[in-house]
Amino acid sequence: MDYTKGPTPIFERRTVTKKRILGIRLSGSPTHRFFQHYRISMISIVPMTHLKELLLVAVLLIPAWCVNTVRGESLNETARQKIEGLNTRISQADTAGIDTLKEKMTVRTAEVFLKYSDWDEAHKNINTDQFKLVPKYKETASETAEMLADFERQEVIIMLDEATENIDKLIAGTTRRKPIPNIDWSKVSHNGDVLTFENSPVFLTDWTWKPDIAELNEYHGQQDGFFLMHPFILNEDGEISQRILSELKEKPDGRAGFIFLNHKNVPQWAKHNYGPEFSMRDDTYTAYDIDHPGAREMNRLLLSGTVPYMAGKKYSELGYMLCNEPHFYTTKDVWATGPVSEYTLRKFNQWLLERHKNIETLNELWGTHFPSFEEVEITIPISAELQGTPKWHDWVSFNMDRVTDWYQFLKTEIRRHDPSAKVHLKIMPNLWTDNKRNHGIDLEALTRMSDIIGNDAGSAYNTMWGHVQWQDQYALDWREMSMAHDFLKSVSPEKIMFNTESHFLSTGRSRDLRMNPAYARATFWLAHTQGLTVSQNWFWARMEDGSIRRNAGKGFGASNNQQPRIVNEVHSTMMDLNSYAEEIVAMQRQRKPIRIFYSKASAINKPEHMDDVFELYESLFFEGVPLGYVTADILSAEEHSNWDVVLIHKTQYVTPDDLKALQNYVNQGGHVLIDEVSLKMDQYGRPLEGLGNSPRIAQTKSFKDMKSKALRFIGSRGQAPPVVIQEENSAEGKGCTWKCIEMEKGHPVVSIVNVGKTPASLKLSLRNATNETICRNLLSGQIISDTPTLKPYDVLFVEVTDGNVQR
Repeated sequence: MDYTKGPTPIFERRTVTKKRILGIRLSGSPTHRFFQHYRISMISIVPMTHLKELLLVAVLLIPAWCVNTVRGESLNETARQKIEGLNTRISQADTAGIDTLKEKMTVRTAEVFLKYSDWDEAHKNINTDQFKLVPKYKETASETAEMLADFERQEVIIMLDEATENIDKLIAGTTRRKPIPNIDWSKVSHNGDVLTFENSPVFLTDWTWKPDIAELNEYHGQQDGFFLMHPFILNEDGEISQRILSELKEKPDGRAGFIFLNHKNVPQWAKHNYGPEFSMRDDTYTAYDIDHPGAREMNRLLLSGTVPYMAGKKYSELGYMLCNEPHFYTTKDVWATGPVSEYTLRKFNQWLLERHKNIETLNELWGTHFPSFEEVEITIPISAELQGTPKWHDWVSFNMDRVTDWYQFLKTEIRRHDPSAKVHLKIMPNLWTDNKRNHGIDLEALTRMSDIIGNDAGSAYNTMWGHVQWQDQYALDWREMSMAHDFLKSVSPEKIMFNTESHFLSTGRSRDLRMNPAYARATFWLAHTQGLTVSQNWFWARMEDGSIRRNAGKGFGASNNQQPRIVNEVHSTMMDLNSYAEEIVAMQRQRKPIRIFYSKASAINKPEHMDDVFELYESLFFEGVPLGYVTADILSAEEHSNWDVVLIHKTQYVTPDDLKALQNYVNQGGHVLIDEVSLKMDQYGRPLEGLGNSPRIAQTKSFKDMKSKALRFIGSRGQAPPVVIQEENSAEGKGCTWKCIEMEKGHPVVSIVNVGKTPASLKLSLRNATNETICRNLLSGQIISDTPTLKPYDVLFVEVTDGNVQR
């Protein structure tokens, strides 16, 4: 029959085994049953010129829910088939002796998120409400919830395809993989500045609120622990809830974990006994007056009644977290500010007495006429207009001291009942990296007091509203994480670092459902090369069946809970880090030849001091030289041989102790680069003479001049990296930050992360090469070009050798 002649259509019914419309399989599906109910079958169309018209009619007859259901079933089926294919390859690789832990993790991640996608498809109304809470998705909440389940399935398919491609290369021998340790958290130990498993260093990660079930614990973290809160105390006699005591008595030794000490809830008996003024600052994570005598009594009761049961257990080996995100703002008209009590003000009067010794000195500084320290008055919340005055400096310094004293008390009480206890705090590092200081947090003092470096550092992929400066130059916001890590490891290099709420993936302001998984790798990789040991990520807000936790708040929509490739990339990155844990630890332990001097007095008095610090830090961040900090305490406590030069940049205010420590450093042979404005005033604005003349002190004209002189100086002392990296990009400055170490066999190992917003063309070469430079990608085992191009978020981890060296 000639189907091309004549306009008259001729229809012919036929039976098909697998019915499809527009490429969608219909056989056995709800849409197929819909067709059968209305006696519609697949149609061969004659002539072909009417194919489009008929298909349009057919599509219009299909309800939208049918198409969506069919699409979902098709994607689910495709994903299941790909899981089967990947499992087949895993078996082949296992037989060949190839490590397949990473692919097994990917399969489990796929299975979990396919289950989640089914829940999301059945609960679009709930997800719509969640997306309405996210500024970026508020206007498209319904549409985003409608497509969410299929988005998750498509992401699973891409993830499985990538894993299949990688394992095919391993099986074919075109790539190689170093074995990945399969970590049993019950056998992880804390040894100095590392966690170890089977005598090798390891890095750990888990997720806040992740269900403690085998399905998730096998590949996605096995963290243990216990949650403590004051309502567990039933009365003023210190009676602990029998339910809690039973849990503690029956709880096994468990796995590596930590104790969460919550201060958010005050028991009724305490409110009654200590008075209505005891409860305060309810919008913070410490909802009572830490200076009230009842605060110490209440905590003694809680700790004495519970800590003995936790002492020496594996589930407390990662320490006692003394507080969640402590902050005690007392400035007028700022976020989370609050009042203080009469107990606090009386403590302030005593602090002033110990600081100034006589009232005349204080009156001269403050410009006041108080007859005695007992009669000194101050208005709290304090006005930010006073910043830079002696009164401001005294109050802000006191606020830090009283908070540090409070956490020292908690540490002492815990140690009474668990002598080997380690403590830490979930400190928000932006309280140091940003400019504000009237929050009560002295990061240096609290880090030194802690046995584990605690924090909840984050980075940002984007901003959901407004424009911030980092977006002009960089693909991610690394300031908080990188600056803080280098400071924390300068203060306490001998300790592990525990991020108990890592915000690398999402924050209240940064979220993107279609986040590039390479971003997750970049942030986790960079964080570990700069000191991170263990992390609990924000957050796993799904229950076992995929439903949303009731306390998920505003953070669920467009988070990792809907991003299988992001979760997969986090754990894939952790596996790579653990494969090369010795090298990563070596990077963490690198000597930091360049140190930036940090003055708390300047940070308190200047409205933008940390911006000035960042200006210098940023200029050096891309030179492959490990950076650190010094303070008066670091200068006094550490060997000066740990660095080569101290940089003092826009640090106008210093205390007499700061100046004394710097002068002693110079007198003992230390080298300093200083600009023309630093060390001019003490903390109260009184003039200082500065450092004495010395040939080891050099003046600089700008931060760029300081940078170039610092690099030349360490180069002259043999402290330049053994590898030279040249970078070209289309941005205004460099975007690739890197570290270089030499392992025992003498070959440099280089870690490079492109945090810039444009691709970067690099040229790698050995500083003293006698032949061509050869680069081997350690994560794939392949020889690569010494002129690689890195896209934004790319991570490159290579061994660099001279061409005439036997590899």
